Amino acid sequence: MIDRIRDLFGNRDAGEPAARRPPDEDALQIAAAALLVHAACVDASFDEVERRRILDILPRRFSLSPDEAETLLAAAEDKADGSVQILGFTRAVKDNYSYEERIALVEMLWEVVLADGRVDAHEAQLMRRIGGLIYVSDRDGAIARRRAAQRLEAGEGSARGPET
Repeated sequence: MIDRIRDLFGNRDAGEPAARRPPDEDALQIAAAALLVHAACVDASFDEVERRRILDILPRRFSLSPDEAETLLAAAEDKADGSVQILGFTRAVKDNYSYEERIALVEMLWEVVLADGRVDAHEAQLMRRIGGLIYVSDRDGAIARRRAAQRLEAGEGSARGPET
């Protein structure tokens, strides 16, 4: 997995460029994880609650061990800081995830955004932007938000934000 993370982010050996190779499952997981990190950081506060929420989501959604989730999160944190990167990640998701998988990603993103108990204007704008870039309808995005909020209220997963 580590080698594939390095390959995705430009530390590749000579060979065919990544743009010509179809992304593998790990690359798509990295794209999703980078979007989760970006959602956590967009309000200029990537706190421990949001970090724990991502570390809860990654193993649950991608069948990863805790160590693999940490590795994936570390790689995603390194690469999630530029809007150009986000466009590349959303393109990988749009082109390779089914519609149902894209809705699941939006739900994961909402779990992270809602983890700290509030949604600021930057987070709301990011969610609209990502939903549009990965072609998830507003209706399905709203349903995903509601499911994420219900999951957080029910205390599912190990990370919980402040009560709202």
